[in-house]
Amino acid sequence: MASGLDTLCGQAYGARQYQMVGIHTNSAILSLILVTLPISLLWVSMGKLLSLIGQDPQISHEAGKYIVWMIPGLFAFAITQPLMKFLQSQSLILPMLLSSLAAICVHIPLCWAMVFKTGLGNIGAALSISISYWINVLILVLYIKYSDSCREARVPPSMADFKGINEFLKLAIPSAVMICLEWWSFELLVLLSGFLPNPRLETSVLSICLTSIAMLYNIPYGLGCAASTRISNELGAGNPEGAHLAFRVVISITIMEALVVSVTIFGLRRVIGYAYSNEDEVIDYVREMVPLVSISVITDSCQGVLSGVARGCGWQHIGAYINLAAFYLAGIPIAVVLAFLLHIGGKGLWIGILSGAVIQSSLLGVVAIFTNWQKQAVLARKRTLEERSLLQSDLK
Repeated sequence: MASGLDTLCGQAYGARQYQMVGIHTNSAILSLILVTLPISLLWVSMGKLLSLIGQDPQISHEAGKYIVWMIPGLFAFAITQPLMKFLQSQSLILPMLLSSLAAICVHIPLCWAMVFKTGLGNIGAALSISISYWINVLILVLYIKYSDSCREARVPPSMADFKGINEFLKLAIPSAVMICLEWWSFELLVLLSGFLPNPRLETSVLSICLTSIAMLYNIPYGLGCAASTRISNELGAGNPEGAHLAFRVVISITIMEALVVSVTIFGLRRVIGYAYSNEDEVIDYVREMVPLVSISVITDSCQGVLSGVARGCGWQHIGAYINLAAFYLAGIPIAVVLAFLLHIGGKGLWIGILSGAVIQSSLLGVVAIFTNWQKQAVLARKRTLEERSLLQSDLK
């Protein structure tokens, strides 16, 4: 949902409507905290819910314990994400980098101590993540409050924040749908793997592959954030040529990045499993899955950047429709057929989702290539002018 700020804050900053950047951020924090409350209730019951749908009781119990201790981190995340979008829209990247470095420097020894020295195990891992998230929040809040770089966009809480919720939700909901439809499809792989023969092996290996993909996805996601910032700033400033140039540049960089990472992962296929497990059965299975993961790296890189382009332009709703069609009308059905009807197992599940990812990237690419940048600039200017009128009426 916070990705809605990629459009709102980015275009407002490009149009020099600095106060609107702060108002949108405040509205987003308020909205996300409210959304976090029902999610927390769902997480409290997650262990029982997993058992009810037929998952392994031991796996369900451990997952339930882990996610309950992630709830404090969930609230921190609801604050961190809008703050990061606030800084990102103004190209203030160094503070985010330094805060993340500080948080991870604390997190690594804290996590090691809480997992191995306190005997908390999985609970210690979850709790250390929550603590690290709150450290990140504290650093970002202090920077935004006292830095001169944020002076123009820094806005104290007001009634305008409540009126901005509606504008935020118009983009936040399709943003969430676009992102969740994709990531839920990958999470669904892990759930489906629990129904395969030897579910512990299948679940372990698919979780390893998913974790690897999520880690590697941070590279194209960063490129997508950069594209989103540049494109939204240029469109807000009424410069469609600059936005189109940013699109072409980031796509060129992404293609090179995807090829390098994909080839590297394939070359390391015999050793990747050792990073996660010391069981030969798991390591051998991971090695068999790595060629599919390498292809997924390419599709994920393309969609990560193209999703950033979508957020910068404000056509998240189109991305949501594309993801729905690609994964739930094609990818998931193919995965089920391959895994359960043709008995290919975990590989079949991954091939199905990979098929959906190829369709998704192709459709997003077509939309981006044929985007009317002049029209997008006009829409961005119209949106920022309407927001300025709203702000002026609230101040009166």
